[in-house]
Amino acid sequence: MDYQMTDEQRIIIDMVRKFVREEIVPLEEKLDPDAGEIDPEDHARLVEMTKNMGLYGLGIPPEFGGPEIDVTTMTLMAFEMAQHRAGLYNPCYSVFGGAGLAQLYEATDAQKEKYLYPVLRGEKGAFFGLTEPSGGSDPARAIQTRAVKDGSDWVLNGAKIFISGADRADFGILFARTDADKGRGGITCFLIDTDMPGFNVRRVVHTLRSARYATEISIEDLRVPQENVLGEVNKGFAIANDRLSRQRIPYAAGCVGVAIKAQEMAIEYCKIRETFGAPLATRQSIQWMIVDNEIDIRTARHICLEAAQKADRGESFRTEAAMAKLLGSEAGGRVVDRAMQIHGGYGMTKDLPLERWYREMRIRRIGEGPSEVQRLVMARDLIGGSFH
Repeated sequence: MDYQMTDEQRIIIDMVRKFVREEIVPLEEKLDPDAGEIDPEDHARLVEMTKNMGLYGLGIPPEFGGPEIDVTTMTLMAFEMAQHRAGLYNPCYSVFGGAGLAQLYEATDAQKEKYLYPVLRGEKGAFFGLTEPSGGSDPARAIQTRAVKDGSDWVLNGAKIFISGADRADFGILFARTDADKGRGGITCFLIDTDMPGFNVRRVVHTLRSARYATEISIEDLRVPQENVLGEVNKGFAIANDRLSRQRIPYAAGCVGVAIKAQEMAIEYCKIRETFGAPLATRQSIQWMIVDNEIDIRTARHICLEAAQKADRGESFRTEAAMAKLLGSEAGGRVVDRAMQIHGGYGMTKDLPLERWYREMRIRRIGEGPSEVQRLVMARDLIGGSFH
């Protein structure tokens, strides 16, 4: 597939590329190498810039005041948005506003007033509460958090883990089992205010990447009114599944974007670094690493765009999304690893972004479904059946 950008896409990508290189990268030079946030004043200034560019709230539908950028354009943007030190984390994506929680677009009018619109205005933050300590690869079976009807309320008990931002969120979308006998057909989605009695952030989970990456939540006799059910009772898994499949494409594209930048750095360095009287670029072992990097990058980029275009055409894209996520995270990790090797000792230092990307790429092989689950998804689609 020889993908050719439209004129509109080319304009958007040029804007994003310039924004990242002229606004984000210089800011990061003044931050701690592991920083996950930027100064609030800088953040507000950058948000105002993206709004003026018409690129704030990327996935927000026009009826809610956003541009609702298609998946293909979002993927092309992700290639560019990731090309800085914190490219797989918060700073750049947050100033573009993201899509909020897309599930809220299907909320009732009252729920939209209380939850959706404040998120779109940047007044409230939210979390997505799916993964549990019992396992996250098969959420339909792993969900053990229970919700029992008590009068006009639901009473929830359970736990969640690896939940991003719950310690700073105002509310969240939380999934609980409401029918023990129906498998994925017995899961309901609830809107949870973080100040509700019974909701507690037990701890921040210190992960490979950042101290504030994830949290563990405990839910003890949490009473939730019926009006806080999002969607229909016992149909919450469909809400989660839609998010997981579609999100995998730009998630994978971010990995490819980092790989593109790491390859650019490796090529530049191998031309100027000399060993035993000759540039590294003359060494066959280095040449092969550069070539292998390019193969990984082009293959993953191709699959990301194929998945995005199928999604935009309304075709089934589950296999392609799984393949994009698998290739993007694994190939991206290989590219960064080779780039570190080419840079030698400098590649291990925090003077360069490579070591941070290396850690973040390792996490990406787990997030949005681990590589093994992506292979299972593809096998099911290719062979058929619901085998394990």
